[in-house]
Amino acid sequence: MLSSLVYFAVCRLLHLLTLGCERDDLAREIEILVLRHQLRVLARGRRIPLRRRDRLLLAAASGLLGRDRWCSFPVSPQTLLRWHRELVRRKWTYRRRRRAGRPRVGGEAATLILRLASENPRWGYRRIQGELRKLGVTISATAIRSLLHRHGLTPAPRREGPSWREFLANQAAGILACDFFTVETIWLRTLYVLFFIELSTRRVHLAGVSAHPRSEWVTQQARNLCFDLDARKMPVRFLIRDRDAKFAGPFDEVFRTESVRVIRTPIRSPKANAFAERFVKTVRRECLDHLLIFGERHAQRVLGEYLRHYNAERPHRGLALETPEPGVARNQGDGAVVRVDRLGGLIHEYHRTAA
Repeated sequence: MLSSLVYFAVCRLLHLLTLGCERDDLAREIEILVLRHQLRVLARGRRIPLRRRDRLLLAAASGLLGRDRWCSFPVSPQTLLRWHRELVRRKWTYRRRRRAGRPRVGGEAATLILRLASENPRWGYRRIQGELRKLGVTISATAIRSLLHRHGLTPAPRREGPSWREFLANQAAGILACDFFTVETIWLRTLYVLFFIELSTRRVHLAGVSAHPRSEWVTQQARNLCFDLDARKMPVRFLIRDRDAKFAGPFDEVFRTESVRVIRTPIRSPKANAFAERFVKTVRRECLDHLLIFGERHAQRVLGEYLRHYNAERPHRGLALETPEPGVARNQGDGAVVRVDRLGGLIHEYHRTAA
């Protein structure tokens, strides 16, 4: 505000000093004033930046001097205009009241958010939001992000969604996908895990674990799955699989007899089976990368325990933070929040106790 008043005073003073002068004489006098001021600035020494009073004088003089004579200024016309806009902006500044805005998260909710974030460093904002919703606490992901940022907790890495989302969204209720992934045991023995995933609910079925997944074994796992899917309200219409040689002709025939069309993905196109590939990444990142597997029975037990958590307790972004298997109404009380450990404390689940 003070700079704007000084600027206004300098403009009025120059106008009074040149009052009564002809237009050409006025331009000449202002130009001489600017050039003399430049000499004074240069006399201060080399590479001396312009001070605020220098900018005020030059900006005021530019208002009385035509643009065709602005070449006498030591700065460009754009700089003069920028100085003038800055002075105008300061003219209209005033002390503003701080807007109320959304109140910060505090109390028990803030403590719970910090606890979840510190105990689960791989959880992102949306994952924490989903766990809080299960516990009866409704907080936006933006508020969670702001709270963690204030306490110096960095965000978990974000992942992109599947590339086939637009295509599969319309028919996901009747689509099943399957795939293999490998597990290396502590004895450097390779185990093959066959699983199926329902695209609409994200529910995962563990078919089996074997060190030698021959055609007979894979076909039997397909029969077992079809037996379990008979109780579904929505029948399966499509099965997506890759071109792995372990999926032989009898495997496809089992699903054809159930009126399921088998769709093979293009060669070297893992994104065509994006839901299955994303589950493989999830199970490795959250479970297998942190455990040593001893054999088939151990792998079956570990994966079974993880899938119980994955299907019944883990919120999914693609399901609006719901779980693949919605359970009975729970965690709606107002009791204390307790933690349930799975896989020796690798995975944490949170519930409210009865008051």
